[in-house]
Amino acid sequence: MEENRETLEFDVVFVGGGPANLAGAIHLMQLAQEKGREIEVCLIDKAETIGSHSLSGAVLDPKALVELFPEYAEMGCPLEESELRDGFYYLTTNGKLRMPYTPSYMHNQGCHIISLSKFCGWLGEQAEELGVMVFAGFAAVEVLYNQENQVIGVRTGDKGINKDGEKKGTFEPGVDLMAKVVVFGEGPKGSLLREIARKLDLFDGKMPQVFETAIKEVIEIPSASPFYSSGHSVLHTFGYPLGIDTKGGGFLYKMQDNRIALGLVVGLDYEDPMLEPYQAFLKFKKHPLIAEIIAGGKVLQQGAKTLAAGGLYTMPQLAVDGALFVGDSASMLNVQRLKGIHTGMKSGMLAAETVLTAIEKDDFSAGTLKAYPQKIENSWIHAELKAARNFGQALSQKGFSKFITLGAQYLSGGRGFTDPLPIVDDGSTLHKLTAPPAEIKGEDVDNTLYLDKLTGVYLSGTKHEEDQPCHLVIPDRNLCVNECYETYRMPCTRFCPGQVYEMEQDPDGARRLKLNPSNCLHCKTCEIKDPYKNILWTCPEGGGGPKYSIV
Repeated sequence: MEENRETLEFDVVFVGGGPANLAGAIHLMQLAQEKGREIEVCLIDKAETIGSHSLSGAVLDPKALVELFPEYAEMGCPLEESELRDGFYYLTTNGKLRMPYTPSYMHNQGCHIISLSKFCGWLGEQAEELGVMVFAGFAAVEVLYNQENQVIGVRTGDKGINKDGEKKGTFEPGVDLMAKVVVFGEGPKGSLLREIARKLDLFDGKMPQVFETAIKEVIEIPSASPFYSSGHSVLHTFGYPLGIDTKGGGFLYKMQDNRIALGLVVGLDYEDPMLEPYQAFLKFKKHPLIAEIIAGGKVLQQGAKTLAAGGLYTMPQLAVDGALFVGDSASMLNVQRLKGIHTGMKSGMLAAETVLTAIEKDDFSAGTLKAYPQKIENSWIHAELKAARNFGQALSQKGFSKFITLGAQYLSGGRGFTDPLPIVDDGSTLHKLTAPPAEIKGEDVDNTLYLDKLTGVYLSGTKHEEDQPCHLVIPDRNLCVNECYETYRMPCTRFCPGQVYEMEQDPDGARRLKLNPSNCLHCKTCEIKDPYKNILWTCPEGGGGPKYSIV
């Protein structure tokens, strides 16, 4: 029987509490107040608090922030470092080579290092002060449509359901949030975007989505660390431990209070089924360049997330009847600059301008809302992404041709030899194992500076209500323990940074897939990298997941 659900009506509902939607909600209220117009705006996020699911490399180009709040520094915007000096290195197994030339797109002068979790928390406070109704701890699990397939709202998930799908004494039905326009800013691989795309063909004619996984820590280092005398506040590396043929690289950013942000990004188009991004991250930390910097330090927080790195040619349709798509959900990351906060914020602000016009016209059809993608095309977002439109594809090339292709697209303003340069891998391609792999020894850990996965999960603050339905839907578990094991040795047990997936074997040799959903970091690497598309990530009960505070 259908539950009696509370229905709340708003002019606009923003789904997701990242920089794009927060900037959009703030700008919408600013514009409405300038015009003396009262509107009802709601923003929901599945995290327990705004910012606690926000993880980033966290170099902020303040371009959009200046437009939103010209006096942002005076307003108390949390900034970690503003005097940025770059270092760019190629790493071998035990050595390093500082690049004599740092490409212009990697220069960070004028930018800030931030804690994205703190930054989003601050933006949330600004939104509430302007009158936005901010509801944290509410996961949107369903898109609501009218008979004409116009988006008219979202439904939040029920709370108080046990593992067997039965109501507990704490049961609370989800709420239907109705709106004239819904703005989706769920981040990479949004679960609602996935369903809307299937229904309305948002990616028809677009290049395949491309993703990367980032593992990041905040480490407290001794004041005597050589990093403080190096003259750098930002380091980027490539090469070891991934090599030339696997896309990705490392980063290190200076923060306040003798802290650094350290991370490794791994392109999910890697082909070796035995590669384990988390173990690669530990190898990166043990490289002499990094090990010397962090020696004597202590990991304070760890996290992981995916990045939507496809860029311009992978953008979905940005407007449909009743809905707009912003930020990482809409592939706004500039992978060439390793930045997406500013483009995400600007996309949210342009969405806000479009929404207010639609409210004034009382017309929420795609015909009116398509002014938003036109605004994107006329903005500096498009100019940035156009210059980087073939960068990710070039990085995916093998061997020396990678550098030739990168040079060609750089010198030609993003065009290169072919435009568009094809994307040949959707991220789930793996080489089949022709022989049983040799046993791979994991890196040594001390759980202070070098952590095992479970200690990392603990330091992420990740918690979920244990007695709830598993949010990781695996239609065919036999496929996992038979064909996937025989072909790839169950790569989910390696590519998940939270040790959610484990393979157990009985004395008689029978294999079982064990799930630890309470470890889930909400990065969604599993849905992306599973070679059989046999994992579907859905939202767990609202309020669960990581509790980032300084990453």
